Amino acid sequence: MSAFREYGDLGMNRRIPRRDFLNGVAIGITGAYAAARSRVVAAAEPAQAPAAAAADYPPLRTGLRGNDPVAIAGFGPLGRGDYRQFPALDVDTREVYDLVIVGGGISGLAAAHFWRRALGQNQKILVLDNHDDFGGHAKRNEFKYQGRTFIGYGGTMGIATPFPYSYTAKRLVEELGIQVERNNEFAARAPIQKLDLGPGMFFDKEHFGEDRLVAGNGRIPWPEFFAKAPLSDQARKDLIRVYGKNPDYLAGLSVEAKIAKLATMSWQDFLVQHAKVSSEAIPFFMGQGGRNNKRVDTTPALEAARRGSVGFNGLGLEVGEGFRESSYTFHFPDGNASLARLLVNRLLPSAVPGAQSMETILQAPVDYAKLDESTAAMRIRLSSTVVRVQHAGPPDRAKSVRIAYLRDGKVHGVSAANVVLACYNSLIPALMPELPAKQQEALAYSVKVPMMYNNVLIRRWTAFAKLGVSNINSPCMLHTGTSLDPGTTISGYRGVTTPDEPILVHMTSNPNKPGLPRKEQNRAGQQQLLSMTFEQFELEIRRHLTRMLGSGGFDPATDIVGLTVNRWPYGYSYTYDTLGDPDVPPEQRPHVIGRQRFGLVTIANSDAGAAAFTNQAIDEAHRAVEELFVRAGLT
Repeated sequence: MSAFREYGDLGMNRRIPRRDFLNGVAIGITGAYAAARSRVVAAAEPAQAPAAAAADYPPLRTGLRGNDPVAIAGFGPLGRGDYRQFPALDVDTREVYDLVIVGGGISGLAAAHFWRRALGQNQKILVLDNHDDFGGHAKRNEFKYQGRTFIGYGGTMGIATPFPYSYTAKRLVEELGIQVERNNEFAARAPIQKLDLGPGMFFDKEHFGEDRLVAGNGRIPWPEFFAKAPLSDQARKDLIRVYGKNPDYLAGLSVEAKIAKLATMSWQDFLVQHAKVSSEAIPFFMGQGGRNNKRVDTTPALEAARRGSVGFNGLGLEVGEGFRESSYTFHFPDGNASLARLLVNRLLPSAVPGAQSMETILQAPVDYAKLDESTAAMRIRLSSTVVRVQHAGPPDRAKSVRIAYLRDGKVHGVSAANVVLACYNSLIPALMPELPAKQQEALAYSVKVPMMYNNVLIRRWTAFAKLGVSNINSPCMLHTGTSLDPGTTISGYRGVTTPDEPILVHMTSNPNKPGLPRKEQNRAGQQQLLSMTFEQFELEIRRHLTRMLGSGGFDPATDIVGLTVNRWPYGYSYTYDTLGDPDVPPEQRPHVIGRQRFGLVTIANSDAGAAAFTNQAIDEAHRAVEELFVRAGLT
């Protein structure tokens, strides 16, 4: 098929809002595709412009979101050391604050809340964030179609953790009026349950010889499932065996010795070396792994065993992850963007007016013009990339801190008596090169986990219903997860009811490079996301959905009516594991060394807790604020 025809068949010329960014890198699309694209667009009607309201309302902006090129444009010069010396200011705002917070995500907003709760609403606080919306990874996506608004999450989804929430995190969630125990009242799963839809797996031709979607993994007997899959006889035999009752592959070792051995190998190595699974069967596991988007080759076998993964049930080890608060599985249709909105409502009632609660916040009006009013004590300044933070004098004696940030192409400056860096750990050494060398090294230790949370609005989901699936794993493709997002019936917003109505399809990706150590895989995934344009992401998504759902009648040219790519090359916080990180006492962990207060500056965000959870972001915000209070003798 010619590139020109494929573009037309996939609907690349259709009238959905698009924003194509070159991002300062070479485009990977071939000349033939690029030429075809230009011909198709020229022959079509002009692309539909985003709704006028999108200019003033970021959630309506589509195309490339998340860490979009504009938001991270300052990272390159920052990393090169262009701001090692405090820069000359194009605009000296002459603003002086009690507290400046770098980063407007959950941690930054929580820090502002904790500060004001302790010291009062007259405290002058400024939050600076490089994105055009607040919330950080708690990203909200909206689509308007046929007179209806569809709301999805483009990042952090749930108020959930495998560990108990701290008192501080629990109190904040409750203080914001979120009653997580009511989750079942709002979850809109009935339509999917009524149709008995469930999981499926897509086997791609590049790794399995042909494209085939097979429904029922985990629901029907594994021999029956594998009989339908395009696998070699050896791979099918191996998979049926390990998905059954396994022998003790480490027989003769004590439980303690087994644990020690499993901690030093990956799940993949265990499967190949001990369970004797053939290399032909390994692609089946490639989309699986542990927390924080570890894959089969980077997940410690011990972690996989304790989680109850395949291959370990004969070892006689305890299975389970310990205590889990089942009530903390609540999420809004926009994920934790509603939690961020509730925080902004408490900080700036004029921007999110009214006494907002969990039952009203989803559709509450947000006036972005009110976030940064000159007369307000509390201000949130978006599209402002901080590039330098420096004490006005020796850190141990300084009375203030200078902050330089980029906004509208100019260097602006403000001053503060205190600073909380609620931004990425890896950026902090460049923001403050005067930090001690050991602390800089510790801050640079972690490598953010790259990820994408993409939302595709389709006009109907009959193809999913026909194929009997609601969520699909594609283990070897860029997007490993595809799922229907039926929504949550809350705050006047309703979820879907029938397959003939529009729905958001959520597609997740954790790009990596199998075979490398986990940190190197993260770096490779980051570069992959940074090198791709929105057009390339769109083309990949359309092809993927067509290959996967085409047999159910899915037509990308007519069925896709909206698309937002939430690209996060700097996504989840790095977490430690027994394969790639040294086993040291907690106080020697890099995140603990890295988050130490430096003069009038403290460090928050989930990186400072080495855990990619909302409660960790809240806890680190509280700790950072408390450290400033202790320094000032306020506790």
